[in-house]
Formats: sequence, C-alpha cells, structure tokens
Amino acid sequence: MSAGAKECEVLVIGAGPSGAIVTHTLATQGFDVVCLEQGEWVNPSDYPANHPEWELLIQQQWHHDPNVRSLPADYPLEVSDSEMRPVMFNGVGGSTILFGAQWPRLLPSDFRVRSVDGVADDWPLDYEELKPFHDEVDEFIGAAGVDENPAYPEGLAFPMPPHPLGRGGRRAAEAMNRLGWHWWPGTNAIVGYKHKTLEPCGRWGTCEFGCPAGAKASFDLIYMPQALKAGARLQTGARVREVTTDAQGRASGAVWIDREGKEHHQAAKAVVICANGVGTPRLLLMSAAAGHPDGLANSSGLVGRNLMLHPTSSVIGYYEEDLGSWLGPAGELLQSMEFYETRPGNDFVRGAKLVAMPLPGPLNALELQRERGFDAVWGEAFHDLIRGHASGFLWGAVTEDLPSEANRVTLDGALTDSDGLPAAKITYRISEDTRKILRFCNERMQEIHAEMGAAHTVDIPLWIDQPGHLLGTARMGTDPARSVVDANGRAHDVSNLYIADGSIFVTSGAVNPTSTITALALKVARGIVADARKS
Repeated sequence: MSAGAKECEVLVIGAGPSGAIVTHTLATQGFDVVCLEQGEWVNPSDYPANHPEWELLIQQQWHHDPNVRSLPADYPLEVSDSEMRPVMFNGVGGSTILFGAQWPRLLPSDFRVRSVDGVADDWPLDYEELKPFHDEVDEFIGAAGVDENPAYPEGLAFPMPPHPLGRGGRRAAEAMNRLGWHWWPGTNAIVGYKHKTLEPCGRWGTCEFGCPAGAKASFDLIYMPQALKAGARLQTGARVREVTTDAQGRASGAVWIDREGKEHHQAAKAVVICANGVGTPRLLLMSAAAGHPDGLANSSGLVGRNLMLHPTSSVIGYYEEDLGSWLGPAGELLQSMEFYETRPGNDFVRGAKLVAMPLPGPLNALELQRERGFDAVWGEAFHDLIRGHASGFLWGAVTEDLPSEANRVTLDGALTDSDGLPAAKITYRISEDTRKILRFCNERMQEIHAEMGAAHTVDIPLWIDQPGHLLGTARMGTDPARSVVDANGRAHDVSNLYIADGSIFVTSGAVNPTSTITALALKVARGIVADARKS
C-alpha cells in the first residue's frame, strides 16, 4: 500500500448525484474535501446518444446493467436469487448519465406510511422538513415544471417552465380529462434555456442515453464542476475496498485501489458514503473488522436489508397517426398521481405513479413488439413497423415497493470484481401487494390507451432490469436497533460516518427517487457543516 495521502477534512465516496452535492456543499463552505469515484469522468461527446448507432451502443458498452456492460469501473452483481436486476452506472455523475431526468418528489404520505396505512415504518422527518432542500436543489439545477401540482401541498414551484407536451402528450392529457383522472405536465431535471453549465434542451428524446445537447442535469455536468471550482479534489478510477476505523471506532479514511491494482489510503476526519443502495451496503459489509465483525455501522443487522427496487410495468400503444415519439423529453411528458395512495376497495395498500413518455428509436419499437409474433414484426411488417416507430407511446407505472428484510444485499462467496473484492449478491422477491399494484396499473393504462384510440397495445407486466432505483439498505431512523443512520444521515454506531444516498430511504414511495436523494444529500451535507462548527 502506498503511503497515506495527506488527511482531508471530509472524504466522500462516490461522485453520483448525492456525492456531487455533498462534495460541492462542503467545498463551498471551505472544507478540504476529497471525492473518490471508481468510474471515470465521461466526455459528453462520448455519450451514446451522440451517435447514429446509439441503439446498438446501449446493448453492450453503454448498457445500464453492469453485468452486461462489464467495464473496468463496474463490479458484478450475483442475481440468481433475484426477480429483478439492479441497474446502475459507475462514473462521475453516476446513474444520472443514463437516467431519464424525471424529477418528482415524494408525497407527504410517503413519510408516514405506518401512521396512514399501518404498514412499514414512518420516516424520522417529513415533507415540509425536506422541502427547503428540494427547492434549493431545483433552483441550482434548473428543474422544469408547472407550479402547484394539486397532488402536492401548496408551495411547489419550479425555476424553469415545463417542456412541451407534444402531440402524444396532448392526446394523453385529453384522454385523462375524459376519464376524470389526475394528470400534470411532467417535472424534469432538464433545462429549456442555458443555465450554469447546462445548455438548452434540443428535444432529442434520447435523455436516458446521455443528453447530446448537455441540457439534462446529469451530475457530471452540474454540481461536480462547481465543486471542483470551489476547491474539491476528485480521484477517478478509485475502487474503495474498505472504510477504515481507528482505535476508538471512528472512521479514519478509506483504502482504495487504482487501475493498476495498487492500494492507497486516504485519511480523513469524516467519511460520507454515496455509493447507492447496492454499493453502500456492499462497502459497509466489506469494511468488517474486529470492532465490527458484521460490517461497519451494522449493530442493528440492517445493513443491506430492506432493499427496494420499484418494480415497473408499462403498456405501449401504437397509433395510426404520427405522435412525434422521436421528440423529447424522455423524461416524462406528463405524470398522474390518480392511483398513488391507498384507496378503499382496492385489495392492496399504497399505489403507483403513472407516467407518459415518448418512445424514441426504431430498434426500441421493434424490440417492444416481438411478443406479437413473427408475422407481425418481420417480413413486410418490419418495414411498416420501422417507418411507424414515431406512432408509439408509452404509459409506465412506478409502483410502491414496501420494505422487507428478506430483500437484501450481501457479499457473494464466489463471484468477485476485477480486484478480487466480493460481488454484491442480490436477494429480492416482489411482494404480492406489489404484484397486485402492477396488474391494477396495467389495466388502467390499457384503459388510457383505449381512450386515446390506440390501434394496438403491447402489455409489459414487469421490467426486470428497470428502473435503477436502489433504495433502503441503510435506512434512517431514531432507534439504533431499527435503523443504520439518524435523520441527518449520521451512522448510529460511528459518529463521524455519514450516508447520503438512496440507501437511507425508509420507504420507497412510488416516484422516481433522485430528486429526494439529492434533497437528502444536501440536508446531510448541511448537517456535517453544522456538526463541524459545533466541535
């Protein structure tokens, strides 16, 4: 191992959205911050969506599944005992490089599911407590939307105007009006005009494959550049092997491995882990030592447990008319919270967010219709299908995924990454409650497509490798026996160790979580500043 680097004040592990925000917040407050990232800083010109063959590129080297992608920055996942495949991207910006930039917040009831519905647990904070942090992040990145969505309390506003609904979105909105169901223009972390380091949206429609225009708030383009300008130091190609502790049981830094396999130690006065809902428990479990034989910060035994993955389903509709499905954002054109919360008469608790999206790409159109059979897809039909790919329109459902201790991340005993570190083993089963929500939502989405006048539909009951929402494996709470960190992300067991990613969620809600992850990260970072000033 190389001689330890000069001790920094705060070491941040992971340069995804939460790591970028923590690094930026601390650096702008004058802290000496080092951020370790196992991936690289991707050149935006290399994003797959910059190239005509983007639909081929995302099948291998830009695939969202690390087991398929298998880049040097990736670690494998053992998924033989999982009904879903967690997906992620390792690099500066993390999975925001490949996310659709849908930017809804958790609703108030999501923070008190136990009180409202008698299931799961309440959070140790609420919507109003988190709202100022949401508002600040939204302002920083230029989130776009329409103010005062009636699904939320009063006071929800956005700094940027919404993106166009487009032909498909308008048709969907009209159908929802006729059905009498809630809908609202989509909320997206995509700017409509130049904002800081972001450029105006060009409506490419390829948001999930790296924005060619640089309009999407992937955190390699926003927050992290400003963090470095403020004096933070970033080390890429740094795979963290363990968080180290001193004789008093406090975090003392981390051991990391460079691309040549050489080990280094970065000493720190405090450590913040931002490695996502799979990577964070993996690192805590790999950091087991004499003082914490079951893993760091794991006296509760909950590190890695309560994994939530947001099972997602969809119904694709194909129309006689060209709906302009090659136009973005994608992203969400509109969202519906009509079936979000528990309803009398349903045989399940909680619910789902419905989202309407365009369907860019002729190969996507082909892939999603394979189940219709050979004659409907190949031969003469193939040409019609490819020519008509702009007539496709997607309704999707993000379902509530209630926590279960049986759903978990552990260390695999055989599979390792390229440095010999144990792979994350995923054990995950979809609950019967969630399966009922999925079926219910697909029936509703079929109704919407029928109201919209679809010529035919393709029902997808479950996306097994979507949507990349990795939550709950180091949950927050007030009771150290029932949680890993407190409401400020500080580990109950280790006073100078913090976690600031989706692993600290208590429940998953039924919305895309990145907006809430970033608000929590800002809250955690502000708490670190306050703690430092007290000492």
